[in-house]
Amino acid sequence: MNASNTRDRILDSLQDILVSEGYSGVTLEAVARDAAVSKGGLLYHFPSKAAMLTGLIERLSALAEEEFREAVEGEEGVVRVFLRTSLPRDPEERELYWAVIAALRGQEDMPEKATRTVQRLFSRWGELLHEELTDPVLAEIILRAGDGLYMSAIAGLPQPDPELTQRMIDRLVEAADKVRRGR
Repeated sequence: MNASNTRDRILDSLQDILVSEGYSGVTLEAVARDAAVSKGGLLYHFPSKAAMLTGLIERLSALAEEEFREAVEGEEGVVRVFLRTSLPRDPEERELYWAVIAALRGQEDMPEKATRTVQRLFSRWGELLHEELTDPVLAEIILRAGDGLYMSAIAGLPQPDPELTQRMIDRLVEAADKVRRGR
């Protein structure tokens, strides 16, 4: 078994434990057991819980980079991709991101790199929206609406009617289309 597969298994196990038990359930022993690796094997890839969380954030960052690329290069455009991805696809995604953010906020021993990576991901959407739209106020409204949808969804807050949410998204997209820069 190669190192990349082992590293991925460890991160998969970390993700599963974060979703099912939260950060407090994450121990080196629990992740090693779930990943079916020795503790030494886990420590070879990740010398601490903080290093594991940083590895998971780097994995999530790579997925976000794919979304950024799709938004910039695809026909759908930044506004549509941003608003579409502002709603978690499923409960597991919602739980994962909530657990990651809670771990970052609640742990003093988290590397600054992990926090900066998450901050960069959120700020990158703002940069892309401002680059795509000629109206900075509308770009900021769309950014805050998407962030609000995202944060309320992962926090488990009551969600508006899906039809109302879609109408809101459609209205923002319609307004954005009027001030979208040519490609």
